[in-house]
Amino acid sequence: MLEILQNEIVNCTRCPRLRQYCLEIAAVKRRAYRDWEYWGRPVPAFGDPQARVLILGLAPGAHGSNRTGRMFTGDGSGQMLYRVLYKTGFASQAESVSRDDGMLLHGAYITAAARCAPPGNKPTPAELRNCRPFFERELELLDHLKVVVALGKIAFDTYLDILKSRGVIASRAAFVFGHDREFDLGPGQPRLISSYHPSQQNTSTGKLTEKMLVSVFRRARRLVAR
Repeated sequence: MLEILQNEIVNCTRCPRLRQYCLEIAAVKRRAYRDWEYWGRPVPAFGDPQARVLILGLAPGAHGSNRTGRMFTGDGSGQMLYRVLYKTGFASQAESVSRDDGMLLHGAYITAAARCAPPGNKPTPAELRNCRPFFERELELLDHLKVVVALGKIAFDTYLDILKSRGVIASRAAFVFGHDREFDLGPGQPRLISSYHPSQQNTSTGKLTEKMLVSVFRRARRLVAR
């Protein structure tokens, strides 16, 4: 069922602005990647169908996932994330460069609030709403989850909005975003960990360091082991 869902995602045309932008980027390319055949489509999720840890990002990068076709692959955000996942035992290798590099995730699954690269890394609220049903279906199909790691505030808010719509939480007011914060959502619900996003804006300024992100996934590892 997850495979069927990912095929639907890849063929989605719900957001004309995003589809046009992704195709334009794929055609023009960046000089450093002129020999690449860009993916240029909505990016499917990636990982272990039996995952206990779900990692939720914002959206594919124009010359990262939109180029490679794999979540968090091909740009600076992914370089740090996969190094950290390797260090904490969730990834088979420290570097993710293409869909065909042999990377495997162990007990983790990576998805995003938006599946198409948005201009300026800013999907509109309507575009996020269009993509949300895909994520909701993933949550239903990933029935071993014990932890959700939200990378960035938009991912955090997206997940909480879903929980509110399902009656799991009454309000988002009690959930204040911050780095390496853990939230108990009640019996039967995965623990939620919020984290700064490993964007170059955050990592180049020192707002997020590799050590800080390792701490997040070590916390996730401890929660899974309970």
